[in-house]
Amino acid sequence: MLNNILLVIGGLALLTWGADRFVHGAAAAARNMGIAPLLIGLTVVAFATSAPEILVSIVAASQKQPGLAFGNAIGSNIVNIGLVLGITAVIRPIKLESATLRREMPALLAVTLLTVSLFLDSYLSRIDGIVMLTGLVLVMIWLARLGIRSAANDPIARDYEAEIPTDVSMTMAIVWLVVGLATLLIGAELLVNGAIGIAERLGVSEVVIGITIVALGTSLPELAVSLASALKGEYGLAIGNIVGSNIFNLLAVIGVAAAIEPSAMAPSVLSLHIFVMVAFTLVLFAMTYDYDGKAQLSRMEGAALLIAFIAYDSYVAIQNI
Repeated sequence: MLNNILLVIGGLALLTWGADRFVHGAAAAARNMGIAPLLIGLTVVAFATSAPEILVSIVAASQKQPGLAFGNAIGSNIVNIGLVLGITAVIRPIKLESATLRREMPALLAVTLLTVSLFLDSYLSRIDGIVMLTGLVLVMIWLARLGIRSAANDPIARDYEAEIPTDVSMTMAIVWLVVGLATLLIGAELLVNGAIGIAERLGVSEVVIGITIVALGTSLPELAVSLASALKGEYGLAIGNIVGSNIFNLLAVIGVAAAIEPSAMAPSVLSLHIFVMVAFTLVLFAMTYDYDGKAQLSRMEGAALLIAFIAYDSYVAIQNI
């Protein structure tokens, strides 16, 4: 067990550092190519932020453990909303000033409902995976068009302008891109092997380990970005990071796993975990809806999200360990 725990810790450390370098390199390379910062943020950064989950999904599916990938995607979305946004809003309320971000929120809801519809037969086939990956391409195109059409004075555009590096040469950007990707691959391999070992020792399913330990670990980059952004007053980036990551988690992480290794779903996924993920997504949509022209995620709402997340994870732990 100790060896497996060390593998998980080492894997998470490599994934966290590798994700940071991968995002840094990808964003810098895109900026050097003359792509607008908002467009980079909505597409390149959003996709790269989900790189830990995607790499874990590929490694898990290739080792015939797609349940770990499914659990990671579902759990990461729950962690992102309940824990990451909960903690961030408690520390500093998040104002939703970006029109671009308000257009992204319905897209997250639509992608979530698409995923649920594919889960209803308790089996994710290769065709389901292809449908999700096709949806990923369409979402990327839509986000690119959204970035092009968005107003230059949108607050989220200023946030990305401030955060995307400007002083990195193309050579160094590519170096960081390659180093980050290699580190992510190694970290994902260690994390998956450790997680499978822990699941076997505890006698629980890989889905449960994916929803708890793996999801929490792979969401650390999102937690760091959202906290840092909120403290700097970059509210659009604080919540936009989560919305984009959740969209890519569902379409890319689950889509890749299903395309590589089709699998039946554990009964608990449909009876509990998917329901909780949809509930968190709907609650976030309701909390951030602009009812009175002052849309924001308040401290009270952040505390409610955080308490709900702790209750859910505690229930899962008590039921399975």
